[in-house]
Amino acid sequence: MDRVIAVIGTVVPVFLALALGMLCRGRQMITREGVDALKKVAINLTLPFVLFDAFAKAEYSLQTLAQPVLVFVLCCAALGLGMLIIRVSGSKSRLAPFLASGFEAGMLGYALFVMLFPGVSTAKFAILDLGQTLFVFTLYKILLSGKRDFKSVGRDMVTSPVLWAVALGVVAGATGLYAGLGPWAGVVDSVTSFMAAPTGVIILLSVGYDLVLREIPWRKTAGFIAMRLGVMAVMLAAIVALNRTVLNGMIFEGAAVLMLILPPPYVIPVFADEPAERAQISSALSALTLVTVILFAVLSVVL
Repeated sequence: MDRVIAVIGTVVPVFLALALGMLCRGRQMITREGVDALKKVAINLTLPFVLFDAFAKAEYSLQTLAQPVLVFVLCCAALGLGMLIIRVSGSKSRLAPFLASGFEAGMLGYALFVMLFPGVSTAKFAILDLGQTLFVFTLYKILLSGKRDFKSVGRDMVTSPVLWAVALGVVAGATGLYAGLGPWAGVVDSVTSFMAAPTGVIILLSVGYDLVLREIPWRKTAGFIAMRLGVMAVMLAAIVALNRTVLNGMIFEGAAVLMLILPPPYVIPVFADEPAERAQISSALSALTLVTVILFAVLSVVL
């Protein structure tokens, strides 16, 4: 009975927040501009505190750094596999291959990790996220834009609060600065905990607002879902195999599984050349978000 209650306590808040987001859209309680503002608050103000806290508390060593390197390489391989699958399928969508790689870790990953693994440090997830964050903000965005716009990518990196939070957290953790704060670390923890607290609710409300199930063309979208899940299964097999042999169990496999069920980055439709392609990719992202929530519920029961 205690296990059932624990699972319900993990899953219900996620579904409730998503349902409230859908309700806000249906009842027009929040406008599109309002939701966009909420996303900006989460990404630019509260999420950076989540990331700083996670990376400042992570343990760093040459072995530890193998984890983000592995994730970066696997993300590159996943993108290449996605390109191959789309070419073989005959699809002419330029953006479809990008659905096979990258993760919406910031908007969903950390919120779900805290619910799925209460009491486990988010640093377990953050060290894996570091690899995919570097991938998304560099190679992924360059290829996604369809241009060799290195200046634009560089500008995004320099001005991104998310990357600044990651960088400062890594410096604080890797140099021992955070550990050396002594009693003052408690003050930092209080600030980060307070500022990070609304992140999960804001993000899930925003995701629920955009989740319009009746507008998803399920037959066309099923192929994208199958591609994504197939590529993620290959990535999981590679991570588990390397973790249990070369890395000697260094990776927290629960964090790896959670990362791999996350949807691709929500930024993909922004780079669409045609309205029809933008709608198609947006529908795929909505469907993959729903798949993430369903798999999250399954993980809650299994783990």
